[in-house]
Amino acid sequence: MRSIRRRQCLVALCAAAVMPVRAQADPFEGDPFRSHLWPDLKREHLGRGLVHFDDRVRVLLPAFAEDSMNVPVTVSTSGLAGVERIVVLVDRNPIRKVLEYEPVAANPSVSFRFKLEQASPVRAAARTADGVWHVGGALVDSAGGGCTVSGATRKDGSWAQSLGQVNARLYPSSLAPDAAARLRLRVMHPMDTGLVGGVPAFYVTRLSVRDATGRELLRIHTFEPVSENPVFSFDFAQAPPGPLRVLGVDNNGNRIESVVE
Repeated sequence: MRSIRRRQCLVALCAAAVMPVRAQADPFEGDPFRSHLWPDLKREHLGRGLVHFDDRVRVLLPAFAEDSMNVPVTVSTSGLAGVERIVVLVDRNPIRKVLEYEPVAANPSVSFRFKLEQASPVRAAARTADGVWHVGGALVDSAGGGCTVSGATRKDGSWAQSLGQVNARLYPSSLAPDAAARLRLRVMHPMDTGLVGGVPAFYVTRLSVRDATGRELLRIHTFEPVSENPVFSFDFAQAPPGPLRVLGVDNNGNRIESVVE
């Protein structure tokens, strides 16, 4: 009986010795910033599609945000073909999704300003026509509090007089090497996050730009972390025929409409 048990133990030990050792799972799922929030962020906002970290997706912003309510950022995907959508995410913001951009007939790049609650990775995920998400990012430090403070026009009450006004200009681009023209537009709106006591969320949700023929050139979906009175810059490989029309709406149903001569 003892010899049988001894034989069984030897067989078990030999089997354990030849079994392959499984690689330990990466809790950060390849994230270069090693953020514990990344796996949930990816699943919530990028779904189950294939995700690659890609240096061609560049996120340009200051190393330190001097004004946490107006952090400038430029997302560029130069060298990456077939970009259909860009999603901008901030790991440590209470509201993590900042913006979705569909270039349609524009270049896959965008510049704007956003609110930052605390030091965080800022990411841009670009989905190409094959369904793959290409992700780039950068770290930004901050004193914080940008998402939980009222904007200037909310504090002085002037937002009601300028709500929905659009200032826009199309001009030759000397800043982007792949662009012949740049559209810069500003929409007057308080862009309230809903995280300030007594002030509900109130923000622009959608903007679209169309050319003189009615063809849609680009569309963006904006969320609460976009800065007050947001300013956006878009690039075009060729100057679109004007006048251009800017159309949009906020989460209260207020319509935005303007013509860019």
